[in-house]
Amino acid sequence: MEPLSADDIRRSFVNSSKSQVKAMTLPARFTELPWESLDFLGWRDAKAPNRGYLVVRRAGGVTGIAVSTQTSGAARRFAGLCDLCNTAHHVSDVALFAARRAGTAGREGNTVGMYICADLACSLYIRGLKEVDVPQGETAGPEVRAERLATRLESFVQRVLA
Repeated sequence: MEPLSADDIRRSFVNSSKSQVKAMTLPARFTELPWESLDFLGWRDAKAPNRGYLVVRRAGGVTGIAVSTQTSGAARRFAGLCDLCNTAHHVSDVALFAARRAGTAGREGNTVGMYICADLACSLYIRGLKEVDVPQGETAGPEVRAERLATRLESFVQRVLA
């Protein structure tokens, strides 16, 4: 992913009010992010842990989506699967994130949801840059997994924009 400025990121959000975007906390060590290893920028808000953000570079520019989740108290003995990167995790390390739809639908309370890595670090998992405690069944290489992630992420973005 090409690096983005803080202003580019804040301007990209399609499902948030100006006040919500202004209150958003950027990722820790923003200036040190490994942009070359990211397929999208995803992070949890340090000041509001149940909030997260996905920023995707697309053909038409950059699209930012605010998501929210609830803290899970689920047992760690079960496994869960991220719908974006297909990485298996302990169930407590996968979260159901809901995104308010853009425009009128979102203002009416409509949302879309997806199970995603709780730390939103899908790009790092598919490249083996972040370790997972659960045995993986995926045998495809990082390039194939990155293509699949991009397809699933675009589908999610389209559902938010619809």
